[in-house]
Amino acid sequence: MAVVAMWKCDRDEAMFDSKKSADAHDKMLELAENFSLLLEKQIEGISEKDAENIGLLLSRNKDILVAACRGKPESLLDIGSEPEQEESNITPLTAKA
Repeated sequence: MAVVAMWKCDRDEAMFDSKKSADAHDKMLELAENFSLLLEKQIEGISEKDAENIGLLLSRNKDILVAACRGKPESLLDIGSEPEQEESNITPLTAKA
């Protein structure tokens, strides 16, 4: 029987096959949480779910947001045009009989 090292993200229970991927995912979720808290604090009446969804959108696309803030606002139009690959490094756990 082979032993496979896995890393688990405490925030959402996602499993990764490398520590680097797990750390990157955790940082993305932390940024999303802080975006969500900012939105809830600044926008009266926003639902927690909407704030969470927007926070995740912003966090997953942080590089595009940075480019937009640095003088390339048209880059924002690229968000959503490519299929998401963020979750491709998550390895689901399956029970073996």
